[in-house]
Amino acid sequence: MFGRFIRQYSTSKNIINVNELIVEKTKTPFQKYTDKTKLVFGKQFSDHMIEVQWTKEEGWGAPKISGYHNLSIPPSASVLHYALECFEGMKAYKDSNGKIRLFRPDQNMNRFLNSAKRICLPEFNKEAVVDLIKKLCILDKDWIPEGKGYSLYLRPTLIATQNSLGVGASNSALMFVIASPVGPYYPEGFKPVKLIADDQYVRAWAGGSGAFKLGSNYAPTIFPQLEAAKKGYSQVLWLLNDYVTEVGTMNMFVFWKNSQGEKELITPPLGDGTILPGVTRDSIIKLTQQWGEFKITEKNFTMSELAKAIKEGRVFEAFGAGTAAIVSPIESISYKGENYNIPIDSSLNCGPLTKRISDSIMAIQYGETDSDWSIIVD
Repeated sequence: MFGRFIRQYSTSKNIINVNELIVEKTKTPFQKYTDKTKLVFGKQFSDHMIEVQWTKEEGWGAPKISGYHNLSIPPSASVLHYALECFEGMKAYKDSNGKIRLFRPDQNMNRFLNSAKRICLPEFNKEAVVDLIKKLCILDKDWIPEGKGYSLYLRPTLIATQNSLGVGASNSALMFVIASPVGPYYPEGFKPVKLIADDQYVRAWAGGSGAFKLGSNYAPTIFPQLEAAKKGYSQVLWLLNDYVTEVGTMNMFVFWKNSQGEKELITPPLGDGTILPGVTRDSIIKLTQQWGEFKITEKNFTMSELAKAIKEGRVFEAFGAGTAAIVSPIESISYKGENYNIPIDSSLNCGPLTKRISDSIMAIQYGETDSDWSIIVD
């Protein structure tokens, strides 16, 4: 009886009540972009943002949508000292009829909630956050650029705001969502990337936090990325004891003929805390499983195995996958001082499977293909 009461009491504090939403339209709107082709990722923001305050004593307060503004938090806030912060990356699209669409927002919320739990930030009702995001999209609908490849990037974020030093669970937090109009990741068509596979730096490890979208996972990758750029490489292929994990900030896929002679699309598995459960990753797996044309495998494989397969001509193509680009074709990997070239169709600047996946997912995102993955905002 007492346990049931505690669970109910705790749950009530984890509820965001959308019916309490306060909307204050900005009185100083931003100057909107005039040429969508010149949009740069994350450089311009829409007029409004969402905020919801949480305290241990009161739970979630009334959600609020107001003009985009700077945050005011104490210099002792936990987020500034112990990186108690998680976030999401998702997009709103306009289809050819002008309707606003979200792509699998439930999956983003699942990951957002899991990330919050991992660093002891407050839980929340996922459906309410999606509802708030929908309301923000409707309010800022004119900020969603029209056209294939264009979208409004959405960044839900949750930070610890406790006003004291000391490592521990925060007694207060702030959830906010900002939005940024963005153009195609590859405005002039695919641009294959060159990778360096180097085990000097490790992005994530078993039992760690790599499976969660935490800011603390990204900061340590900047230095190795800059080092790779100095050597002429676009991204780092992250290894863990020679096992392939992720590429840059994306999930890694290889389409090859495996050692049994089967055509196989392979990607490192989830489960041990190393790999981020990407929404695009999951979409690619489910989509290609529906096609039923080749084997789909979530399995660990080493860079040594991949290098051997490339040398033997068994690798058809490889690509990274994520929200920003959908897919990013890989043309070569530098490993132990040797360069391994991956086939690229010169007419596509990628492999045919990479192109097909990109086209198929984009068709769903823009409502050209009917799918319950595409959620109409109304």
